[in-house]
Parts: sequence; structure tokens; C-alpha cells
Amino acid sequence: MSDLRDRRKLPHIEVNAATLKWYGCATMLFYSISMSVIQNGLLHVNQYTSLELRELMLADPERMVLSSWAAVFQLLGGLAIPVFAFLMVEGFLHTRSCKNYLLRMAAFALISEIPFDLAMSGRVFDWTGQNLLFTLTIGLVMLYGLKLFDAGKGMKLLIVFAAVLWSMLMKTQFGVCMILLIAVYYLLKDNQAKLWIGGIISLIYVTGPVSNFVLKRYDHQLGNYPGKYLFYILYPAHLLLLGLITYVIA
Repeated sequence: MSDLRDRRKLPHIEVNAATLKWYGCATMLFYSISMSVIQNGLLHVNQYTSLELRELMLADPERMVLSSWAAVFQLLGGLAIPVFAFLMVEGFLHTRSCKNYLLRMAAFALISEIPFDLAMSGRVFDWTGQNLLFTLTIGLVMLYGLKLFDAGKGMKLLIVFAAVLWSMLMKTQFGVCMILLIAVYYLLKDNQAKLWIGGIISLIYVTGPVSNFVLKRYDHQLGNYPGKYLFYILYPAHLLLLGLITYVIA
């Protein structure tokens, strides 16, 4: 009887930081494909009003199918948001130099902006939105402020509010949700409730809480990294590739 119960148990799987990063990159890829190749390249959503799009989809079954795929890919992309917020906090807690970490993140945010604009809007410069790495840069500045002013709940709330406002003014990708998740994962770093609260916040993107099943299995190990800067390079590289594909299709 005990053997039967043992067979029914799901295997205990642990994931390290490298695995989490690959998971985040893979799920984010779906979101980028949805926004660039499908919505901009095939559906040309920025050329129509929402009413015109709905009429086009009702008249064209192929557009309806593409729209459904875009929605599915966006939902898969929502899985990446809590993972990147979680990894940002882990990186901050274990980095040897906050200054170098911040400079590296800000540099790649700048490098990624033109590929991001190409992929998301088809333009070389588009000020209507900034890429994910700018959100993470703001989150990193917020974490440094929270560490600097460790005492006082009022000051902590003010720092978090300032970071949220900053992300809104810059219109950074996943801004408000990502900043709040980073704040929760840091301020409640020793409390298991952080994943539950984070799950509620990430409901903004519907599927975000599902990633809690992965985050719960984090083993606090670094894992085997193929290269220190690989994950930084992958972000602008995949956006540039999708941007070029979208340009060719459009």
C-alpha cells in the first residue's frame, strides 16, 4: 500500500538560478513573438482602431485564428514576469558590487531600446514605451534605496511609490507589476508569504501566479552558466531578430 502511495507522489524537482533564467527567457520569447511578429507583422494592429480590428476579425477567420494565437502567446509570456522580478532580488542580494550590477543593467537597457522599438512598433525610435531592462534598472535603484534606508516603514513606502511612479512616467514594459513584485520579494525575502502576495499582484497578467510552482522549487544555487553576459545579450538579440522578421513580413 505504501509503495502505491509512493508511486502516486510527484517527483520533487529543484531548480537553480540558471534554470529560472532559461525559463524566463523562453516564456518571454512567446510574449515578444505575440507583440512583434503576430500583432505588428501579420495583423498590423497599430494601423486600426479596436472597433476596426474586431470587424476585420469577424470578416476574416484567418485573422481570428492569428489573434487567438497572439493571446495564447501573451498568456505564456505572463509566466516570465514574477520570475524576472524574483531573479532581480536574488541577484541584488548576492552581487559583489551593486554599482557594477546597476551599470551593467542600465547599459544593456540602452542597448536594447532600438531593437525593442523595432520589434514592438516597427520604428527605430518610439517613445511610447521602454524595454523591460529599464524596468529592472528602476527596480535595482529601488532595492538600493530600500537597503540604504533599512529602517522606517514610511521611507520604504515612499521609495516603492517613487519607483512605481518612475516606471509609469517612463512607460516601461510591465512597469507597475514588476516594481511591486520586486518590492514584495525583497521586503518579505525571509517570509514564504512573499510568493502568495506576489501571485496576487501578478494576476494583472493572468498567468503570472502559475510561476509560483517553479519559484517554490528554487534551491538557492547558481547552476551552470554558459556565460556571464549571455542572458543580457539574449534580450536585445531576440528583439532585433524579431524586429527584422516583422519588418520583412510587414
